[in-house]
Amino acid sequence: MQQFNRAFFRDLWLLTKPYWWRSEERWLARGLFALVVLLNLLMVFISYRITEWYNTFWNALQRYDAPAAWHQLLIFAILVTPYIIAAVYQTYLTQMLEIRWRRWLTEHYLDAWLDKGTFYHMQVLGDGTDNPDQRISEDLASFTSQTLNLVIGVLSSITTLAAFVFMLWDLSSHVIIPWDGQRWIIPGYLVWAALLYAILGTVLTAWIGRPLINLNFNQERFQADFRFSLVRLRENSESVALYGGETQERQHFLNRFASVFGNFWQIMKRTKRLNWWVSGYGQVAIIFPVLVSLPAYFAKAIPLGTIMQISSAFGQVQGALSFIVNSYTGLASWHAVVDRLRFFEQAMHEVQVIRETHYQITREDGSHLAVRHLNVRLPDGRELIHDLDFTLERGQRLLIMGPSGGGKSTLVRALAGIWPFGEGAVQMPRNDRPLFLPQKPYLPLGTLRDVLVYPFGVPGVSDESLRGILLLCGMASLAERLDEARLWAHVLSLGEQQRLAFARILLQKPQWVFMDEATSALDEPAEGRLYEMLIEELPQTAIISVGHRSSLLQYHEQRLELLSEGRWRLGPVTLPGAPPLQVQPA
Repeated sequence: MQQFNRAFFRDLWLLTKPYWWRSEERWLARGLFALVVLLNLLMVFISYRITEWYNTFWNALQRYDAPAAWHQLLIFAILVTPYIIAAVYQTYLTQMLEIRWRRWLTEHYLDAWLDKGTFYHMQVLGDGTDNPDQRISEDLASFTSQTLNLVIGVLSSITTLAAFVFMLWDLSSHVIIPWDGQRWIIPGYLVWAALLYAILGTVLTAWIGRPLINLNFNQERFQADFRFSLVRLRENSESVALYGGETQERQHFLNRFASVFGNFWQIMKRTKRLNWWVSGYGQVAIIFPVLVSLPAYFAKAIPLGTIMQISSAFGQVQGALSFIVNSYTGLASWHAVVDRLRFFEQAMHEVQVIRETHYQITREDGSHLAVRHLNVRLPDGRELIHDLDFTLERGQRLLIMGPSGGGKSTLVRALAGIWPFGEGAVQMPRNDRPLFLPQKPYLPLGTLRDVLVYPFGVPGVSDESLRGILLLCGMASLAERLDEARLWAHVLSLGEQQRLAFARILLQKPQWVFMDEATSALDEPAEGRLYEMLIEELPQTAIISVGHRSSLLQYHEQRLELLSEGRWRLGPVTLPGAPPLQVQPA
């Protein structure tokens, strides 16, 4: 069961400390928070004066003193005007602080999530259901908003209690309790009554509402999983449509939503129980100070104005002491948000530990690509490649072949530096920029121009250059759509997407190109034209390809064949009876 224990507050401190103690915005944040606190103090002071005003105003009404009553209404207007201004600017400055804190946290979490492929390793090493999109987009917003509101609420309760408890203690001396023919005065009678009432309410509220913490945590997780499954259908809509899997997908969605529905039903039932108590507690609190003051009023020890002042002061003290009662639903939701963010941070940290523990492949500077004593394994420890050694110069071309599941794609990941299981050394010229092409290219959101220059960008490239490269890659139909923003991953076939990936190579001119089945969706003639174009246009670029087709051999000079049990074979490409590759000049 989730609790407000030491571990929770330790996690909360770890979440809040970086921004308020180490960030470049910490002094501005502290200044804004100080202004919010000062405005809160002003509002408490004005509330104190208004509570005193109650006594004078209601006594004037009791005496039917019209001039005094109208004068008091003017005083009320003078008091509430600065209160309204303070309330407006307290909210405004709180929101300003909230969005600045959220911006900083978003950048901080994005940096951690994207650092060294952590986002990828969380998918490889985890179950893929952590929903980092929800953590970053929604939970950070909830965390900053709820944390500031709760902290300001606590400070407001403390200052209100400090201001009004003395007033209520003083008013207690006027409350006479007739009993057994005598008049009794209990020092601090009204304060003790408010304290006992608030303690009783807090204990019962915590007991009734405690399960809401865990229920809220699960609700956010179930909703995130349901949303994730809907997003996956959108991303794979063509495949599902071709399979005719609508019935299965619908059942899958309903199964996930059943968890959302069932958990929310539990929240409803628990909230209903809590609301029975909280609503009753709040309504009784309205009449409770009047009830404890009526004996003195009927004994003519206090006038009507004093009862109204007691009611207001008691409400302020009891409200301050009952902060947990009045805010428990929000506290439960806040606890769940803190837990989700800490679990997300822990997941990222665990990935980093695994990467540092298992990833023994060093990245070194050199004049060429050199792989030295490279071992590549699966997460379960099974070895895919053992003691691999080879060297590749700029302009050379290597084809990696082998059976499915033999480690070809995993080797490319290891060369890219994102596969964490293995050891050895990979050398590459420090200033050279490699480009990795997976089987299914990633097409970012945006215009076709944005898609073409991804990921490094090509500053100053002209439209004519972009059109010319599209023509070279057989994409003439897209030449006039450079500024069109579409979901290109859904608009273009896989073969067209692979052609765009080749267009990226021609635009960005990397010194090293790693292609993992990058032409698998193209026919052999189209594949051949693209390879010939690369060799002609970028003669100094090294090409490392992964593929199954023997037709790829003629476009490469060396062949690395991965065998079973970690064995491999490396040698020059030989094509019996076939003429050498001839590339026509431009």
